[in-house]
Amino acid sequence: MKRGKQKHLSIFIILIVIFGVVLTYFLTRDNDLKEVNSVQIIEIRNYEGKDLSSVYDFRENSIKGPQYVDLDGYRLQIAGLVDDPVEFLYDEIVNNYEPEKKVVTLNCVEGWSATILWEGIRLKDLFSGIKIKPEANTIIFYAADGYSTSFPIEYIMDNNIIIAYKMNDAFLLPERGFPFQLVAESKWGYKWIKWIERIEFSDNPDYRGFWEKRGYSNSGDLNKSFFD
Repeated sequence: MKRGKQKHLSIFIILIVIFGVVLTYFLTRDNDLKEVNSVQIIEIRNYEGKDLSSVYDFRENSIKGPQYVDLDGYRLQIAGLVDDPVEFLYDEIVNNYEPEKKVVTLNCVEGWSATILWEGIRLKDLFSGIKIKPEANTIIFYAADGYSTSFPIEYIMDNNIIIAYKMNDAFLLPERGFPFQLVAESKWGYKWIKWIERIEFSDNPDYRGFWEKRGYSNSGDLNKSFFD
């Protein structure tokens, strides 16, 4: 009888040890995941005497949550009314074009704003080697989450509009639009499309993107109401 009790006690102790090992594994794994998800970037908060917001001073209001773009399969497509559609790798854009830095404030229709040092490339530089057909009058941007918005060609070209890959001297976080976010100066925040994966030249000035189809202004001008 004593031997049977000892056997049951041994099994119980073994089970406790196994449970402890399993519990330790899952707790350690959860802590590791928390550390990965809470990586802090090093950002500057002042540029040429101008105070900057933090890259974390943004509300999450995208239509499908943050997109995590895999660069191995990423291509920025430029198509539509061009003689030859082209695709760019991320590194081809970041490394082969002169960078442009601008301090620009993003104003959201929700009532908050963030002033950031944006760094990227001028879109007109990216388009310089592309033969755009004369009937094109509109540029449509598409994102990895299905979002889209559009602008007159003149707005993009005449204002040296950039697609940014850095904020406050740090590369974009996935939450902020990695690999590229449009810096749509003088436009409401819904025009600042993130996770850009396709740019299309069009002859349809009335194209309406995700929010524009839902009653938001197609121009998105800051000095006007964001509702049509």
